[in-house]
Amino acid sequence: MARTGICLFVVLCGVIVFTCPQVHPAEPQSNRWDGVIRQFEEWDSKNSFARDAVLFVGSSSIRMWATRNYFAGLPVINRGFGGSQISDVNHFAGRIVLPYRPAAIVFYAGDNDIAAGKTPHDVLDDYKKFVALVRAELPKTPIIFISIKPSLSRWSVWPLMSMANGLIRDLCRADSRLYYVDAANCLLSSDGKPNSALFLGDNLHLNASGYRAWTKVLRPVIEKALKSAGSPPPPRQDVAKRDS
Repeated sequence: MARTGICLFVVLCGVIVFTCPQVHPAEPQSNRWDGVIRQFEEWDSKNSFARDAVLFVGSSSIRMWATRNYFAGLPVINRGFGGSQISDVNHFAGRIVLPYRPAAIVFYAGDNDIAAGKTPHDVLDDYKKFVALVRAELPKTPIIFISIKPSLSRWSVWPLMSMANGLIRDLCRADSRLYYVDAANCLLSSDGKPNSALFLGDNLHLNASGYRAWTKVLRPVIEKALKSAGSPPPPRQDVAKRDS
């Protein structure tokens, strides 16, 4: 009898383990950004925006980038909102991406995703969803993914970020309209760790020098993407010396 009871207990435990759903990090509440998105829409209702512009979209690394200064001569629209994840950008794509019908899209997000507990494959899946949203309305628009950056603040999860970068790099290699920019190596010191001289005091966000490093590796890719899409790239101008 005791032996039968033990066997039954083991079987029941197996059923419980087998049927227990896998726990995933909760999706962020995208509606918390609605006020910021409304501010973008309000600005758009009162101002004109460049047609066939290059749209920068994503998290705070986009929001804090004085893109108009660093990409002088290039019509740009900046729709970064701090703290966002890829799923947030997807949620608001119909309001801050598609209406502009940009000549190209520069995308940075995934940093906050990994920090919040998402896996590299979660990041890949969410980025695939973004690509699908764009492709549905703008099938010929090139999309440029800026690799998730290394930072001392999130160095403990850099292996996962690097893995996510590799997955998205492979995705881009299989599609001529998807571009991947390695914006990580230019931020590393000779010891292989993030160069603190390129970051703000929080060791997470880039300073002016960090953004100059990013601009240097990104601009040639933007020009290539525009040329491939049939939009002539603007004349090259000096990179901004400081933020506005």
